[in-house]
Amino acid sequence: MTQNKIIDLRSDTVTKPTKAMRKAIANAEVGDDMYGEDPTVLELEEEIANLLGKEKALFLPTGSMANQIAIKAQTQPGDDIFVGQNAHNWMFESGATGFISSVQITVLPGDGRYDANAVRTHYKPDNVNFAPTTLISIENTHNVSGGVTWDRKEVQKVLEAADELDLSKHLDGARLWNASTYYNVPLDELTKGFDTVSVCLSKGLGAPVGSLLAGNEQVMKKAYRLRRILGGSMRQAGIMAAGGLYAIRNHREKIQDDHENAQLLALGLNKIDGFSVDIIKTQTNMVILDITDPNVSTQQLVAEAKKEGLLFLSLSDKRIRLVTHLDVSREDCIRALDILSKISNKALVYS
Repeated sequence: MTQNKIIDLRSDTVTKPTKAMRKAIANAEVGDDMYGEDPTVLELEEEIANLLGKEKALFLPTGSMANQIAIKAQTQPGDDIFVGQNAHNWMFESGATGFISSVQITVLPGDGRYDANAVRTHYKPDNVNFAPTTLISIENTHNVSGGVTWDRKEVQKVLEAADELDLSKHLDGARLWNASTYYNVPLDELTKGFDTVSVCLSKGLGAPVGSLLAGNEQVMKKAYRLRRILGGSMRQAGIMAAGGLYAIRNHREKIQDDHENAQLLALGLNKIDGFSVDIIKTQTNMVILDITDPNVSTQQLVAEAKKEGLLFLSLSDKRIRLVTHLDVSREDCIRALDILSKISNKALVYS
């Protein structure tokens, strides 16, 4: 490794609290959140509810818990729900949907994004032979597909189809901040028509922990009890909420820098022999790199890059993911390109 700093592009969850955020956390006014008496948590919940255009929001430890509470609150055991290909609440939440809610999942065709026709085609009515479809879930931005956003007109058509079929609608907006930045629209423009919305504070915003679930009074009353059932009720949680409050007030404008840095990486990687990036799908802070040279594997790249102080994730034998975030500068991205170019050339010479 030629430089001391580690460039960590594995995920936007690896960010560390800034000094200013740590100060806000240290000075947080707290109370017992289980009793509804933590002023910082209440302030965060109110601010998020207003940003998302919903009546209530509930502070939760994780995004997975937010998604699972949303599903449980809007389904009955034996129901069927729709998700997109490789959706987080299908692939990366340890089978919690079946374990907690006892529902069946139908994965709709597409790249994680699906259309209204798929909703109508795969819908199952309340018939003795079927698990009736009762809920759709949209993930925006979509993680596995490389941080892509949903076309706003297509989302509207999907929501209209769901309304026709009397389906509840959940938005997994863990990275909705990125979608809002990409479209340059307020968050509540992207949440209209959804019954529940989850957002994460510890990804693009750089807070150390926490997510929120938002919705109307009725569904959030259920969510509050489900949080207790699942062990998510907290005490002096304002210490954590303070980091989230600081993040939404100070870090949202920095997300544009993450998107620009991802573009820099994507364009640079596309110029390296043996690498290919779909620039059109590099919309937010994720870069999906395909290795086109048959003699180079992701395992080689991961191992060699780590020696040089560069970290990223292997998605398959020929695909890696690089994620820009608050702790990654433009200079870091330029250095990352230099490292990958050097490793690629070495791999090509000695393969």
